[in-house]
Amino acid sequence: MAYKSKRSRACDIPKKVKEKVWERDEHRCIACGNLQAMPNAHFIPRSKGGLGIEENIVTLCLDCHFKYDNTVQRPVYREYIKNYLKGKYGADWSEEKLVYKKG
Repeated sequence: MAYKSKRSRACDIPKKVKEKVWERDEHRCIACGNLQAMPNAHFIPRSKGGLGIEENIVTLCLDCHFKYDNTVQRPVYREYIKNYLKGKYGADWSEEKLVYKKG
């Protein structure tokens, strides 16, 4: 098995997290409602240290995930996802808690 850094492991999405997010998001893309979706989209991207925790993961279909990651629509999707997560986790949800911190 290949060695993974602590950061890489922290940013991976464990199976249990995917299962909980899948349930939370009612088995569909949170942006468009498509049933052909997966709970594997990081709100704070892995490349920026986004953790693989429920509060940072959402269910998106391939089309919405692509638009979120690769198009000028990213700010619109980002704001929508941020509000969605805040709605699910309340005032305790904070972007600062979603990022890997060395230590």
